[in-house]
Amino acid sequence: MLAFLGAIICIIASAPPAGPAAPAAPTAADNDSAAAALLPAADKGLGALHGPAEALASAGPRLTGSTPLFSRFVCTPLSAECPAAAPGPAAAAGPEELLALRSAAAQLRRTALEQKERIRMDQETIRELTGKLSRCEGGLHSSPPAAGLRAAPRPGTMGHPPAEPPAVRELEEAVRALQERIDRIEQELPSRPNGSAPTAPALARDALHSKMEQLEEQLLAKILALQKERHAANTDRSQQQHDIEKELSALQNRVAELEHGAPGYNPPDAFKVTIPVQNNYMYARMKKSLPELYAFTICLWLKSKALSGLGTPFSYSVPTQANEIVLLEWGSNPLELLINDKVAQLPLSLKDKAWHHVCVAWTTRDGKWSAYQDGEQRGSGENLASWHAIKPQGVIILGQEQDTLGGRFDATQAFVGELAHFAVWDHMLAPAEILALANCTSRLQGNVIQWDDQAVEVFGGASKAAFTACDEGRKA
Repeated sequence: MLAFLGAIICIIASAPPAGPAAPAAPTAADNDSAAAALLPAADKGLGALHGPAEALASAGPRLTGSTPLFSRFVCTPLSAECPAAAPGPAAAAGPEELLALRSAAAQLRRTALEQKERIRMDQETIRELTGKLSRCEGGLHSSPPAAGLRAAPRPGTMGHPPAEPPAVRELEEAVRALQERIDRIEQELPSRPNGSAPTAPALARDALHSKMEQLEEQLLAKILALQKERHAANTDRSQQQHDIEKELSALQNRVAELEHGAPGYNPPDAFKVTIPVQNNYMYARMKKSLPELYAFTICLWLKSKALSGLGTPFSYSVPTQANEIVLLEWGSNPLELLINDKVAQLPLSLKDKAWHHVCVAWTTRDGKWSAYQDGEQRGSGENLASWHAIKPQGVIILGQEQDTLGGRFDATQAFVGELAHFAVWDHMLAPAEILALANCTSRLQGNVIQWDDQAVEVFGGASKAAFTACDEGRKA
């Protein structure tokens, strides 16, 4: 509005006087119409309002005691050849000129308002872009074009004119460059956290998870290997114990030989097995097993040192039956013969700590059995495991009762004393043959198992020593 009023005043001030008969003072509307008529065209904008600065002082009226009213406007005087309208014809065409002036004034007003609004929006845009750039680049100093953004006035303002018009184009280019730079930064910032490329922490986390999985697999494999080793160790424990006891027995025999001299016997059967302590690890084992038998006779010499109960002079076990053949006296029970876990009580007395010759005979026919002590029959019976066949491929142990094949000994059932001349026949011997063996008048050898030094192994501290049955019997 102020720009419009200044333009009207400048036009009026530069017009020559019309003569003595001047019309009445024009109103504001008349000024508007006159300004519109004097302007060559509406599309020239406000560029015609700018002129030399020396015309500023004489451009408009002054108020008493104040600065010039239109000190900010620069008025350009019109040429003297500008035709002045004659009073007669001007008065005749007054309504059309007033309408044209009003239309031009309205158009000028709209142009001034649009340029003012555009300047304000440009200033806000510049401030916003400058702030965004500062935030995005983290302390980036303002570039020289950005520094002059606020100070450089745009065309159409009523301030001082720019030094040269190219500055406006440079300003616009700088604004566009800043906008493009900000757009690129804003597009890059959100894409970094959400990008498909993995970041360094993500790669480290994946590597750690992979390493942990590998360690877990290795640990599981190690646990499985340890379990297998433990199982194998449990399975081989009895065999290892057997080997250790065998080596220990061999060492003890060697020590005994060095202490007492070489054994004084030459025949392979002239020896005895000594079990000095009642425990579950001293015993002797026959290397040879039994075949399938339908009758048998088992004889041996023994000398018990137990205080109560004879223990187990011998036992024969097979995989399917631990008590296939057992001679056992346990606790206060009488001496018993077990065949296929069937029991017959034997009326023998062997706890006087003297040597005795003992034989037991059995046949599967009707389960008949008989028991001999020192050549005399002390007992007999029937129905002991009738029609049962003695199973082959078992283990014969002297001095221990087997709860499983070749093992699980019980110390309370162990024999304590000395054993010799253990022999097995595959039939029932006649009473006369048994008496001859007990009187040392016969050297009948068992046709299934013979008493031989190479056929007997001792374990756990049991030992072998020289023995002559008849000499020892006479001494006793």
